[in-house]
Amino acid sequence: MKIGCPTEIKPQEFRVGITPSAAQEAVAHGHTVLIQKGAGIGAGFDDDSYSAAGAQIIDTADEVFATADMIVKVKEPQAKERKMLREGQLLFTYLHLAPDPDQTHDLIASGATCIAYETVTDASGGLPLLAPMSEVAGKLAPQVGAWTLQKANGGRGVLMGGVPGVGPAQVVVIGGGVVGTHAARVAAGMGAEVTVLDRSLPRMRYLDDMFGSTFRTRYASQSNIAEMITQADMVVGAVLIPGAAAPKLVSRADLATMKPGAALVDVAIDQGGCFETSKATTHENPVYEVDGIMHYCVANMPGAVARTSTIALGNATIPFMLALADKGWKQACADDPHLLAGLNVHAGKLTYAAVGKALGLDVTEPKDILAMT
Repeated sequence: MKIGCPTEIKPQEFRVGITPSAAQEAVAHGHTVLIQKGAGIGAGFDDDSYSAAGAQIIDTADEVFATADMIVKVKEPQAKERKMLREGQLLFTYLHLAPDPDQTHDLIASGATCIAYETVTDASGGLPLLAPMSEVAGKLAPQVGAWTLQKANGGRGVLMGGVPGVGPAQVVVIGGGVVGTHAARVAAGMGAEVTVLDRSLPRMRYLDDMFGSTFRTRYASQSNIAEMITQADMVVGAVLIPGAAAPKLVSRADLATMKPGAALVDVAIDQGGCFETSKATTHENPVYEVDGIMHYCVANMPGAVARTSTIALGNATIPFMLALADKGWKQACADDPHLLAGLNVHAGKLTYAAVGKALGLDVTEPKDILAMT
């Protein structure tokens, strides 16, 4: 199979879909790997490192898309890239379709087969291709939130760990999954007082058992969320419903109850965000203010630490990429129901129920797609 990797064109996206290590693995399996010139520079991988791994360096994205059987990326294809997809081509990347009707319609119209990293599952019910970036984003959230809290950036002017005689920042993390756990650990490590809100009692027991008094847990009822955000200097939105639009847990009216200059960090922004006032921002202009509350809503947070993120993502995607290349998408998905869960679009049909529900579109079950093809 010809596996193509174009340069990411989303603003300030420095990651790359295939590492030299992944390219070498694919070449060893007998595949041809096509890397757009300069695609890995932002993550610290020059063209020579790909050539040494056996990949071919291609000058333009047009050539990569026109030649490759499978396109491997990091972020969802931008409008320009979606026009280059063709019928029968395989796309393997993050998609986040639920809050993005334009992309969804374009992918359906392309006739391509699109497998989303964020909905691939594993035997334990986890999301193995989302988890590495969730870990990165979770660890980044308190870091960028602390920056947002600085007075020069519009924040309250509160130091995370405080100093003797002055209390630390109060941090509320909504969601106790992968993102929330890492955010809570880092925020607590910075000296903040941290409370994690979650609706799963088993998850809260796990967090208490694992982390003891490092941070507190509370049940994520609407009343508890409303109470806790009034006390918070920083709120991290870390709620995920796989493949679906994120629930809106803090309304605009709630902002009036918060401390002026408090920071909202919305890690769920790829799925539409979990604050009513969230809108996607970039690393270049990451923060905006609504009703005196500072919002950090960068839609590709892990891109800020592109080398770490690229290597972590590559480690997770290699076995799935090789299965798709070795067997073809149909056999690979037939053999692995967890990979089949990643199928979001095929040959003009939407195949992921949560996206259909969010956008009001008809959905064909993935198993039915396998039966038809």
